[in-house]
Amino acid sequence: MAQAKKGSVVPFYAVAAIWVGYAALFDLYAPVHFLTAAVLSLAAFLLLRALCAPGTAPQPAAQPKAEAKKPSANPDLDKMIADGDKALSEMRRLNDAIQDPKISARIDRLEAVSAQIFAAVKEDPKKLPQIRRFMDYYLPTTLKLLNAYDRMGSAGVAGENIGGTMRRVEEMMDTIVAAFAKQLDSLYGAEALDLSADMTVLETMMAREGLAGEQMKAETTKNDDGTDIKLEL
Repeated sequence: MAQAKKGSVVPFYAVAAIWVGYAALFDLYAPVHFLTAAVLSLAAFLLLRALCAPGTAPQPAAQPKAEAKKPSANPDLDKMIADGDKALSEMRRLNDAIQDPKISARIDRLEAVSAQIFAAVKEDPKKLPQIRRFMDYYLPTTLKLLNAYDRMGSAGVAGENIGGTMRRVEEMMDTIVAAFAKQLDSLYGAEALDLSADMTVLETMMAREGLAGEQMKAETTKNDDGTDIKLEL
């Protein structure tokens, strides 16, 4: 039950102070004195009650709303980011709704891998065409299957159709997780190829300069105090 707001006692103290002060200055023996004190106290009471009324205190200035994310110069990337955020949110919702621990663990993995895929593309938008089929088919179809699994599990009926469909979804989850991981791995294919070429050139140059293989031998020298120092390249 809501509690009534209590008013300030300041107006009452002010009225009492006016009467005491007026009595000290003037003798309250004539009606005019009583009338004057009453008018002054009433005016002070009304004024102070208005100033001290609950809810009249200045309210803090409203905080400015956070600015919406500004679109980039790449509308396809913006769409991928928006769709990716929705997909991750839906995965979290389904994970909370589905009670099966095995399915929940697979959804955790799908969410983590999907987030890495989106992050890789945001970092390098040139990779966007590589996940076109992933965004248009694999991801939404996976969410569709998980939604169906959630609805059927909540139906509370054990039938051939429901049970068979749920088992098929459970059996497919490992395959789906592996496919998502392979999609992530494929985004780094060109980078891995470049690094492999760099490592091959580096090894060749090091061998040519005598900095690799059998020629990298330890050498021992003496300090001024006669102790040995072992140097290795």
